[in-house]
Amino acid sequence: MRESFLPYGKQWIDDEDIQKVIEVLKSDYLTTGPYIEQFEKDIASFVGTKYAVAFSNGTAALHGACFAADIKEGDEVITSPMTFVASANCVLYQGGKPVFVDVDEMTYNIDPGKIEEKINNSTKAIIPVDFTGQPADLDKIMEIAKENNLIVIEDAAHALGATYKGRKIGSISDMTMFSFHPVKHITSGEGGIITTNNEMYYQKLLQFRSHGITREHDKIKDNHGPWYYEMQFLGYNYRMTDIQAALGSSQLRKIDRFIELRKKYVHLYNEAFSNVEEFTTPFQKQDGDSSWHLYIIRLNLEKLKVNRKAIYEELLQQNIGVNVHYIPVHLQPYYQERGYKQGSCPIAENLYEEIITLPLFPAMTEKDVMDVIRVVKSVISQYRR
Repeated sequence: MRESFLPYGKQWIDDEDIQKVIEVLKSDYLTTGPYIEQFEKDIASFVGTKYAVAFSNGTAALHGACFAADIKEGDEVITSPMTFVASANCVLYQGGKPVFVDVDEMTYNIDPGKIEEKINNSTKAIIPVDFTGQPADLDKIMEIAKENNLIVIEDAAHALGATYKGRKIGSISDMTMFSFHPVKHITSGEGGIITTNNEMYYQKLLQFRSHGITREHDKIKDNHGPWYYEMQFLGYNYRMTDIQAALGSSQLRKIDRFIELRKKYVHLYNEAFSNVEEFTTPFQKQDGDSSWHLYIIRLNLEKLKVNRKAIYEELLQQNIGVNVHYIPVHLQPYYQERGYKQGSCPIAENLYEEIITLPLFPAMTEKDVMDVIRVVKSVISQYRR
C-alpha cells in the first residue's frame, strides 16, 4: 500500500502564481479588469488564433459557443457520448437536441465514419471532443462540416497544448473551448475560454457573457449619453474575474514544462505496463500529439477473476486515487428519461465498463509514478485468472 493518498489529478500552484493573484487583490479591479483581456491575448497567441473570449467556466464557454452558432429549438448537434455531460448540456441550454455518435474503438474519440449517417436537415453543428488530450480526427470532421454547412465547436477541455498534424488545437475548428478547472493542464481556479478566427462569433461571445449588454456606441440603437448601455438579447453573467485571469496567465507560462512532465510520466507508465496482458494502455495516433490530460487503462475482463469495480475499489484502498472517465452521457437518467436508449452507442458503453483512469499530473514525482505502477501490477496479479 502507498503511504498517502495520491489523487488522479491536482493543480500545481507556485509562489509566482500566488504573487500574481496578490497583485490583483491590491489593484483597483477584482472582477472585470485588464487581466482578463491580457489572459485572452495570451491564450490566442499560444494557440494561434485572432480572438479568445474568457468565461467563468468551461461549461459557460460551451454555452456561449452554442449561442454564437445560433443553435436554437429544433436544431440538432452531433457529439460524442464519451465525455463530461457539459458537451451535450450546452446544446440543451439553447433548446437544441444532442445527437450521440459512437466512438472509435482505438482512440475513444467520436468516429467520423459514423457522423454522416446522423446528419439531416435539422443538423446545425458538430461538437467533437478531444478525449484525454488526443485530438479528434479534425480534418475529416471539418470536411464533413463543410460539405453539410455545419459549424464545428471543438470541446478541447482536455487538449490545451495538443497539436494535430502540426497545428495547435484551438486554431482549427470554427470555435474551440478550453477548460481551466484545477485538474486540467493549467488552472484559473474555475474558468473556460473560446478561441476563434471568426469576428462575428467573437463579438457575440463577448456580449453573451455579460447579459447581452453592449456599451459600444456604434451598436447602440438609441444613445441617451455616455452612461448608456443596452441589453440587446438575453445573455448571462458568465464573466471571468481578474483574479482568475491573472492566475491563468501565470500558469500558462509554465505549460510547456507541465506537458513535458505529463509525457514523461506517460512514457514511464507505457514502459512498465507494456507486457501486462490484463489491460490495454492508451492508443497513440501518429497524426496528433496528445497533451495527455488523462491516462486511461482498459481492462481485459476475460483475463481477470473480478469485474472493474473490484479492481477500482482495491486500488483506492491502496491509496491510488483512480477515477472513471466517463459515464456515457446518454446513459444518464436525465437523458434516459428523454428517450435516449442504452445500446445506441455500444462501443462507448462497453468501454465504460472496462476503463480506469490512473493518476497523471505534473506535480507528481517519479516516486509517485512508481508507486502507481507497483500497486497496479500487484492488484492485477492478485486477480489474474
